[in-house]
Amino acid sequence: MANSPDSNHGIVVSQNVMVPMRDGVRLATDIYRPADVNGNPLPGQFPVILGRTSYDKSNPVIWINPVANAFVPRGYVVLLQDLRGRGRSEGTGDYFHTANQKEGMDGYDTIEWAADREWSNGKVGMVGASHGGIVQNMASLYRPPHLAALWVDVAPTNAFRWEARQGGAMALHMYGALYLHGYDSQEIADDPAAIERIERGAERLREEIWKQPFKEGETPIAAVPNLEKVLMHYYRDGTYNAWWQQESLDHARHFDRMADIPAVYSSGWYDPFASDASEQFAYMTEKNSTPQRLILGPWNHVSMRGKGVSYVGEVEFGESAHWGDRVLNQERFRWFDHWLKGIDTGVEDDDPVRIFVMGGGSGAVNDAGRIVHGGAWRVEREWPLKRSVDTAYYLRSGGDLTVGEPGADDLPTSWAHDPESPVPSVSGNVTGFYEWVVLPDDIDAAYVPPRARMKSLIPDGPLHQKERESTVGASDPLMLLAERADVNVFQTEPLGADVEVTGPIIVNLWISSDAVDTDFTAKLLDVYPPGDGYPQGFHLPLADSIRRARFRDGYDEEKLMEPGTVYQLQIELPPVSNLFKKGHQIRVDISSSNFPRFDVNPNTGEPIGRHTRSQVAQNTVYTDADRPSHIVLPIVSST
Repeated sequence: MANSPDSNHGIVVSQNVMVPMRDGVRLATDIYRPADVNGNPLPGQFPVILGRTSYDKSNPVIWINPVANAFVPRGYVVLLQDLRGRGRSEGTGDYFHTANQKEGMDGYDTIEWAADREWSNGKVGMVGASHGGIVQNMASLYRPPHLAALWVDVAPTNAFRWEARQGGAMALHMYGALYLHGYDSQEIADDPAAIERIERGAERLREEIWKQPFKEGETPIAAVPNLEKVLMHYYRDGTYNAWWQQESLDHARHFDRMADIPAVYSSGWYDPFASDASEQFAYMTEKNSTPQRLILGPWNHVSMRGKGVSYVGEVEFGESAHWGDRVLNQERFRWFDHWLKGIDTGVEDDDPVRIFVMGGGSGAVNDAGRIVHGGAWRVEREWPLKRSVDTAYYLRSGGDLTVGEPGADDLPTSWAHDPESPVPSVSGNVTGFYEWVVLPDDIDAAYVPPRARMKSLIPDGPLHQKERESTVGASDPLMLLAERADVNVFQTEPLGADVEVTGPIIVNLWISSDAVDTDFTAKLLDVYPPGDGYPQGFHLPLADSIRRARFRDGYDEEKLMEPGTVYQLQIELPPVSNLFKKGHQIRVDISSSNFPRFDVNPNTGEPIGRHTRSQVAQNTVYTDADRPSHIVLPIVSST
């Protein structure tokens, strides 16, 4: 009975079973077991699906409906567990967002406890997204003997590189995320004033992010001291120091320790962690003997799950992009039915990589007001693609972007970076960057779940790169980012043929400044020709990133610049897969800010996160033959 892939058992639940860890702390765990028509647990042994969460194990949208209610009727036992120091688990004061040193051991102890129950067949699989994916990797580091398979979704593997820092700057979405973790923290559960401080700060998030430098005791996050400590590390620790190196924040440096078990890594091109997922897949494929799988779709951090959608932001990708829990669970059933039940579902014969190549659509604006960019799924044998050809597109004086190398007389491009007027983030690859809607006076906040009040401060998906009234930092007249004097646009002529770009991207710049420290940003866009609704074309962002000049030679130490001296600097962009259609233009924007996606460099060279003033920097990028600034695009031939 337990091995039937299509059984339809009932469910019986044991709530808040306190599972002991090796140090005596007990973690609250809800156990969902197959039941008969009378609600009695079925006899026999079943495989286990484990989900561990820093949010709420009883959340029906995230956990109960897509996991417990989906897997248990098929003959699984599902365990949903609050992490140490969260929800109803013990360990108050031992929770530090994702910097939890006991996370791997807690995962190990929970897995081995579950495998030893009389209702378990001894095989445990794990599911979960974001932090729910982090805890899977943490458990795998400790190689519990009964952990049999993983599905790691949208999980960061190196907080320093992509989650909380990027290119030496702070990714400010993690400041927003700390409000969500602070609001329901155990430490302030009996402190209404502290809860209100967090809540009011979340409602004023677009104002709070301007109050930099962040200082101890002055942000609303200070209501939860543990999380304030984490914030200050996120904000001030620009070098890759011992704090960042701990295994809970950098799994990637410990990949060699992870269990050799079958695993799926899934993410989206507009998720902040596409690089993490794809690089973990590549490493684990090389290291492990068991099958590893990679799925990269046209999704942001959440759009693959839940009800699912075929669009993100203002861009429609087509019905094949629409997954949601329905399609996701069909895939997860195939995966876990094989590895935990021994059923031949064909997963071992699947191609290891599935990517969604964006683009190729009609370019029309549909009834919902979204540009029909389209795209299609494709299977591959490896990542990155061996057949891709790294091709340099050179930035040229006057704003051209060409495969032809520049001449000796190509002039540099200069601009003023004013920290008081940064380039606004119209959209971006962010998560948890939620400002909370202020509730009317006649509605009791206690009856409105916090997540029902949240909207992303930066829209988490591709938007036409034009300011709008809701854009943080925008002012009248609202303008295209390309029209700003501090955004330098380099673009090809309209393409004479389709061009596919699939893989990670690097931007190599030769730069100088009259400041001792400043930032340089890069953004890759697919520019549509003028059309209905977009007289200047739809400016579709694909990937962006940043590099703080003091970290141009790496993150082990800081090196301030000599004003006027020319330096080389590299910006790492996350991977994409996009078909630039004939008639479109490939564009690269170079600037010095992207706020509030990243914190703004005050240009003074003062200690990071402790500056006392700001100054305007005159920044320059060079584009001549001796200093050929360029972007390296992985081009994939259609033949």
